[in-house]
Amino acid sequence: MNPSLATLICACGIAGLFYLDRDKTIRPSKALWLPVMWIWIVGSRAVSAWFGLTPTGPNAQLDGSPMDAAVFGILSAAAIGVLIRRNRRTRTLLAANWPILIYFLYCLVSVAWSYHPDVSFKRWTKSIGDLAMVLVIVTDEQPVAALKRLISRVGFVLLPASVLLIKYYGDLGRGYDPVGGAMNTGVTTNKNLLGVMLLVVTLGTLWHLTTLMHAKGEPNRGRHLLAQIVLLTFGIALLLMAGSATSSASFVLGGLILLATRLRMIRIRPSRVHMLCVAIIVASGLTLLFGGEALATSALGRDSNLSGRTDIWAAVISVAPNPIVGSGFESFWISPAAQNFQQKMVGYWHPENLNEAHDGYIEVYLNLGWIGVCLISLLLISGYRRAVAAFRLNRSIGGLMLAYIIAAAAYSITEAGFRMLDLIWIFLLLAVVGASGVTAGFFGGKGRKILASRGGTTSRTPATHELIPERVSVYAD
Repeated sequence: MNPSLATLICACGIAGLFYLDRDKTIRPSKALWLPVMWIWIVGSRAVSAWFGLTPTGPNAQLDGSPMDAAVFGILSAAAIGVLIRRNRRTRTLLAANWPILIYFLYCLVSVAWSYHPDVSFKRWTKSIGDLAMVLVIVTDEQPVAALKRLISRVGFVLLPASVLLIKYYGDLGRGYDPVGGAMNTGVTTNKNLLGVMLLVVTLGTLWHLTTLMHAKGEPNRGRHLLAQIVLLTFGIALLLMAGSATSSASFVLGGLILLATRLRMIRIRPSRVHMLCVAIIVASGLTLLFGGEALATSALGRDSNLSGRTDIWAAVISVAPNPIVGSGFESFWISPAAQNFQQKMVGYWHPENLNEAHDGYIEVYLNLGWIGVCLISLLLISGYRRAVAAFRLNRSIGGLMLAYIIAAAAYSITEAGFRMLDLIWIFLLLAVVGASGVTAGFFGGKGRKILASRGGTTSRTPATHELIPERVSVYAD
């Protein structure tokens, strides 16, 4: 097929998906377009890359792109402006998520001892944009509708566009890995970035589809189902095409948790969700204990050293500048220690391709030391507890938040997931903050009733009254 004709068909298909998924009865704020655009950029390529203006040269990693800085700065400033107008709701969520605030504050303090404080500080300001976008979603007056629209708007554009680029624009949609193997990249720049984009979008689509299947009386349910089935099909097909083992395994894990929370035995006894998560951890541990590591890695398309990752982990930990406080926020890979380390690596990981530890926990250790690892652990543990509490109040939303948290924790074992401008990090923050929103009554449904049964009223929690959506029956089951 002619690429121009394929582009026209793709554009019509995207328009058709938006048309099928339209719903005039729910009206999220127009500010939702800010996180949508943010995730479009983070989930594909930098704006400068689309225009062929990617910085080059020895200082490209330090200087960055003025165009990208301007785009992210404008979006961040606009989001912060929205949050200032929603000050009561924003304060409620920030106060409830003190582990996130402590983590970001420590990241800011660590700028002081980074090798390039100016670069580290600029990166920290971008990381604030990630949190601001999450808060824009959760503080929406109809947060469930906002979350649904966010996932659909991102998926309707990025997934069909990825298929188009892979099939008809090979110079953009396909590439080669460091050893010369062909890989599909879609709208991103490598298969792992494509995989993580598909992970978060497809997991959210699976949640949306399951809620629609249980909402028998939902208006226009048929066309909404059709749109989500098409999107889920795109997601699963692209996951297979991407060949990103980590993202595929994390999607399967998150999807199993999401579907398991729909089982009657867990719905009638929410406490059993702990047993579910423990069972997954124990099963993984037994696999390793009884020599199943080789079988598991082979099933995921990895070799016994996880495509060279174990070699990186063993070598990079030994060169960490400071095991207690690290090298400073997002600073290790621009420090002399990293440059010396990169020159020593040979084989699959060439120096120009080695700019992360391929393990989120080790990456945090390199940049923020053991203090950072403890803070990330606190964030994950508190997020898990909040998600379980949210599940008790709202099975649908709580199940999704739990799935995102578990998927992010698993993904970060073999990829650097706790990094700014990384989709799995953004959706981890969304899951933790969203779970707090459920327990605060922001998502309506049972959460509001339980607040009332405990003696709370909407006058004591002003944000609750403002955030109850008009229609929550599809999600608050």
